[in-house]
Amino acid sequence: MPQAEAVAVKACEAALAALGEAVPVPCEVAITLTDDARIRVLNRDWRGMDKPTNVLSFPQPDLPEGADAPQPLGDIIVALQTLAAEAAAEGKAAENHLAHLVVHGTLHLMGYDHIEDHEAEEMEALEREILAGLGIADPYGLPQD
Repeated sequence: MPQAEAVAVKACEAALAALGEAVPVPCEVAITLTDDARIRVLNRDWRGMDKPTNVLSFPQPDLPEGADAPQPLGDIIVALQTLAAEAAAEGKAAENHLAHLVVHGTLHLMGYDHIEDHEAEEMEALEREILAGLGIADPYGLPQD
């Protein structure tokens, strides 16, 4: 996916813009595009799940007060192999699925979660709104024929 970096940056910026004043300025996010083997190791070591996954997020603690540096929000790691397989299985453009995973990961960095049903509904609604702003259809909707 030759434009993966640009898609990922645009999606992250859109998610941060949607959160407005909740985002510290200046800030930074590290996005890594990797393969299934590497994300499997991370998933095993950090989550106890010995299998690949599509995206992982690792939030960073706030900098000490008065620090003269951008606030690191954290790291987002996307497995391009899993992403491509999921996009193909779901009939989605890989670029759109990448944007969704980066938006999802960015929201995790900002404290959103989907463990409880009400949290999932809030997070998914925000994802839909951000992706719609990027011209991407509802990622949770039924596949289009």
